[in-house]
Amino acid sequence: MSDGRRQEVAVHVAFPRDESDVRWLTDLWRAEWNGDIMVSKGQVRHLHELESLIAWTGAERVGAVTFIIDSSGCELMSINALTEAKGVGTKLLETVEDHARRAGCERVWLITSNDNVAALRFYQRRGYRMVAVHVGGVDVARKTKPFIPLTGCHGIEIHDEVELEKRL
Repeated sequence: MSDGRRQEVAVHVAFPRDESDVRWLTDLWRAEWNGDIMVSKGQVRHLHELESLIAWTGAERVGAVTFIIDSSGCELMSINALTEAKGVGTKLLETVEDHARRAGCERVWLITSNDNVAALRFYQRRGYRMVAVHVGGVDVARKTKPFIPLTGCHGIEIHDEVELEKRL
């Protein structure tokens, strides 16, 4: 819409069904994250080893999310909406929150980099709060993932991890 309002679409979220879904996820992670390795608070995670959900509009895949549920709650590891302002990211996030509640989690949490102002806005508008800044966290992660850029969104140098959480 030209007036800047969201024009949501019907989104269905489901676990991967078959090998073509797994291949699509692998390609998505390669394109969006330079592979399936994520580093969060110094811990290396492989996305293919985590829970994944795919968002669909009709027969088209339009996004995905990965997460892990453990004793600390539910950690959101990656989220990708291939279209903006259509409700895809929100639907993925709400689905993860529902899974976390059913698993007995008290919180959903995530790490983003200090330059990612769009993510900070997205999560805070959905009830997430900043609970920590891990100074130099991205600098440490760069030792495992040397292709993490030095400068990110809006020309901001990337150094720190920002931790957000939503209490369930």
